[in-house]
Amino acid sequence: MPLYNTTILSLHHPPPPTSIIRDDLPTLYVYDHCPFCVRVRLALGVKNVKHLIHFLANDDIPTPTKLVGKKIAPIFSLPEDSLIMMESLDIISKIDTDERFGPTNQILPASGRKDIKAWQKSVQVLLRTLQRPRYVATGLLPEFQQLDGRHAFIKNHQLPPYEKPEWKGDGTPENPGMDMDTKLKLYAEAMAADPTPLIEDLNARLVELDDMLYSEHYCSEEVGGLSLDDIDLWARLRSISIIQGVAWPVKLRTYMDNLSALGDVPLYDEMAL
Repeated sequence: MPLYNTTILSLHHPPPPTSIIRDDLPTLYVYDHCPFCVRVRLALGVKNVKHLIHFLANDDIPTPTKLVGKKIAPIFSLPEDSLIMMESLDIISKIDTDERFGPTNQILPASGRKDIKAWQKSVQVLLRTLQRPRYVATGLLPEFQQLDGRHAFIKNHQLPPYEKPEWKGDGTPENPGMDMDTKLKLYAEAMAADPTPLIEDLNARLVELDDMLYSEHYCSEEVGGLSLDDIDLWARLRSISIIQGVAWPVKLRTYMDNLSALGDVPLYDEMAL
């Protein structure tokens, strides 16, 4: 993908808003693969708010704990207000209702569409199977640059058909969870397996979603513009681009490229496995 796709922006969106640069830049603490983190990154990009990004290592517990008392992301720090926030939708509401961050209410409310939510639920197992091994196998995502970060993710994120209780355990002697060697083996096997049947299934599901998409610019006709529907949908779809061989329908692929350029959040095509 080009460093900055001006053709996409000029054809499909109004010019980006004036860049908002505060004297003390806000900092956003994130994991690159996390869709809740991507929600906020996309919103900040849409509003053209200059900010610092602190990519947390996946095994870094002290940094988020010092900020908000637990290991979580995203975390938004606004130095000029001595403000630290978590919860992606609360952060987005803050930046879209505060005049210091440009014109307010640029991101329209969610429509409450049930069809897209149902589609997301229907592909959850499929995407976990394809995406999770690839996140750690690339070695390129910032939260997984070191072995400890990759192992922390594998330790805590189950692969289908396993459920979280049998993967992680519950801390009791009766249910200690799966041992780490077995988890590592399952991730390696998932990465080595022929993905063709799963990708064929995913391609068919993407055609279904393409039919639900109103346009290449925003997903919900009834809202009339870019909304929280798009912030959530695009953030969840972004990780599909880490899967090599996916056949994106034209409208959906253009939608992905449009919002990537508008929000200044890259897709994973160049590192797809």
